[in-house]
Amino acid sequence: MTDIELPWVEKYRPKNLSEIIGHEEITKRLKGYVDKKNMPNMMFSGPAGTGKTSSSIALAKEFFSTNFEQNFLELNASDDRGIDIVRNTIKDFARTLAFDSNFKIIFLDECDALTQDAQQALRRTMEKYTKTCRFILSCNYSSKIIEPIQSRCVIYRFKPLGAKEINEQIQKISENEKITIDEKGKNAINYICQGDLRKAINILQAAATLDKKLNEEIIYTVSSKARPEQVQEMIILALNGKFIDARKKLDELMYEQGMSGEDVMVQIYRETMNLSDDKLDQKSKIELVHTIGEYDFRLTEGANERIQLEALLAQFMKYKK
Repeated sequence: MTDIELPWVEKYRPKNLSEIIGHEEITKRLKGYVDKKNMPNMMFSGPAGTGKTSSSIALAKEFFSTNFEQNFLELNASDDRGIDIVRNTIKDFARTLAFDSNFKIIFLDECDALTQDAQQALRRTMEKYTKTCRFILSCNYSSKIIEPIQSRCVIYRFKPLGAKEINEQIQKISENEKITIDEKGKNAINYICQGDLRKAINILQAAATLDKKLNEEIIYTVSSKARPEQVQEMIILALNGKFIDARKKLDELMYEQGMSGEDVMVQIYRETMNLSDDKLDQKSKIELVHTIGEYDFRLTEGANERIQLEALLAQFMKYKK
């Protein structure tokens, strides 16, 4: 039986702390824990795809080596976010002694999805089993974690990766997978992923199924995103008072390219801020950001996305030059 080919996200996941990119200061401190063979409870906070899970797994592998499977428990709070996961799964693992090691590690991913009751139960568990177990909590928003848990952890904040780091990984994977990608294609991936390396790798793998020579056209096609110039063109048409033409551009984005209303809204915001001052002055940008925020809220509340986006384009016409 042949080995199953892993998705590229898993295939190129860092095997040790030295392979973590973009967070040199954090990895340096984590390596210090490995050298001292001890570590505190920790919380990794930051946007998706920036290396929180990879850092946790790499740290555990350096601690436990061949005993990694016996001493490391990975849980995702979004699977079971109630108090039972703390009372049963976590306590059962934490109360047993580590296998050929001083302690075990419980990695709790997306812990900001835990209910308040579960977080209250977790705070006591972290103290009670401190001799046999260490916790690594991972979350996108540390503000959703109760203060008593935050005070029990050393907090590490992961920032979005820069274009340089993303491009280095894209180039490395491209060489290994025998594909080529031009600079415009790399720029397109950076525009879409916004520092999320996991998203960048997934886009690259999806694009590679279409062709071995990748460009920005293929990248935008597989990612279901509009080119920045397409969205800017729609905005400029609205600013020039050409509502029907702007509406046709919106049709192209939503029906021909299959973009969701929220995706269009996010790109409208980004490209509004990227417009030059001769096309839209700073005061108008400030007012429009407030307006975009209002219509984005309407979408999240369940309003009809087509009507709201057309109404937003109508708001742009108030700033006609």
